[in-house]
Order: sequence, then C-alpha cells, then structure tokens
Amino acid sequence: MDLKRLYYFITIVNNKSYSKAAEKLHISQPSLSNAVKKLELEVGAPLLERSTRKFVLTDAGELLYTRATIMLSQMDIMNKEMKEVIAGGKGEIVLGIIESLKTWLPNLIYTYKQSYPAMVFKLFDVLSVEHVKHSLQTYKSHAIITNQLIYDEDIESIPLYQEQLVAVLPQGHPLTKKASLSLADLEQESFIVSTEGFQTRIDIINAFKVAQLKLNIQFEIERFETAVSLVRNNLGVTIVPENYVMEPIDSTVVKRPIDHPSLERTVYLAYMKNRHLPVAIQSFLQSVEQHFVNN
Repeated sequence: MDLKRLYYFITIVNNKSYSKAAEKLHISQPSLSNAVKKLELEVGAPLLERSTRKFVLTDAGELLYTRATIMLSQMDIMNKEMKEVIAGGKGEIVLGIIESLKTWLPNLIYTYKQSYPAMVFKLFDVLSVEHVKHSLQTYKSHAIITNQLIYDEDIESIPLYQEQLVAVLPQGHPLTKKASLSLADLEQESFIVSTEGFQTRIDIINAFKVAQLKLNIQFEIERFETAVSLVRNNLGVTIVPENYVMEPIDSTVVKRPIDHPSLERTVYLAYMKNRHLPVAIQSFLQSVEQHFVNN
C-alpha cells in the first residue's frame, strides 16, 4: 500500500476538507482526489461517503484511518531512532524540565559535556500529566524530569529526590519574625499560586483543604520566577519548591519552612520503557539517576 497516499488520506481526514488538505500538502486538489481514488481501488472499497454534504468516513475508511495513523506514527518513530543511531554522540537530547532544577541540572550537564561535547541540549518546560505523556509517547522528547507521577505501562517513572515546599514572603512582612510557619499563619494572606495543571497548585490547595482553611488566591502564574517577583513587590505571598530558592536570594524576599507533612513533592525522571536510545543519551539519563544515588 502506497505510504504517500495513506499520508494524503490521513491529512484529508484530519482537516475534514480536500481543499484544506491540498493547501497543507502543497498539491492540487484534483491530484489529491485522484490519489484517494487510487487508494480506494487498492483497498477495494469506498473510504468517504460522497452522497452527503458532511464529511463522513465509511466503515472501511474508519478502519484504514485508525490503522494508517498508527502505522505512519511508527514509521516516524523508526526514522527518528535511525537518525539517532547514525548520529551516535553528535545528536541532540530533548529534555522536558520543571523550573526548580536550576540548582543541580546545569552542573550535571557541564560534567556530561566533557564526555560528549558535540551533544546539543534542547530544554523545554513541562506542565500537566497529559503534556508529559504526550511528549514522551510521540517521541517529541527523550525524557522528562517532572514532579508528576506518570501512571502508564509504557512509561518508566524513577523517583530522584523529595523536596519541601516553602513559603516566600516580602522583606519586612510580620511573618518573617517566625522561624517556621503553619498554614493557619498564611490563611489571611493574598496568595500567588500556579495556574491549573501544575502539581504544586494541587498540593497547596489540598493541604489547605485538609486543614479546613481558606486559601485567598489573588494571582495565578505559570512560572515561579513571576511568583517571586510579585512577592518582591509586596503583592502577596507564595509557596514554591525549596530547590527553587535554595541559592541565596536577594534581601527583598524571605523564605520560611512550613510545618505541614503533605507540603513536599517527589521529582521523577520519566522516559519510554521500550524506546531505543543511543548510548550517548542513555549515558546522560544514567548520570541523572546516579547523581541522586551518590547524593
């Protein structure tokens, strides 16, 4: 079966339009229609209902679309793996990360680059569980370091370390006089939290709920950097992972531990179990795991 025709057919279905598909594929609409007709002759059955104004697949079309999508996806994965094998130690590592890794990841990459100087790193932020799973399953990333525990039989989630969540307050705030805080201390404060989809937000909201306390959310942000900036300007308080504020921070903000057992999180290294990875990338993932075994 012709792979190009299958790709054309999938593009038509995804766009629900011959004209849009032809535009995306940069071919003429008659050429696209002809390709589908040839595919139908090859299959031996119509793939699209032509007696209706709506875009409707036949039963044969539904089956072919489902199977062809999987097959072409696997072909794409194979091509990526082959390129990585050929590249050896001269390829790239695509790594999803969370914001608080700045205290240890740069040093780890520096050490790794001594052995693999030609490897290029592509780092990107990850958000929700679905974002993590989709990125790994579609081979858009080699691995992801996340505080989301992924429940999926095809994904390995290795716990690396645990860290506490700590309060960040503006300098001069009355609560900075205390060495440690309770959630009750923070109940009346204007709060800065992550937007929907962040595990940190879920952990904070659940902790307040269990303690039967109200959370006065005034700002929702995507980056801890923004949260700390808002605190610095006396717009509220926030709770962030301790590693994010592990390094000395300027005198305009103060961090304090919170006396609450559930305000901690586990950070995981996640990757596809059965994906073939070149030795150079395997070496990096092993160095991440070994770093926390040694420490």
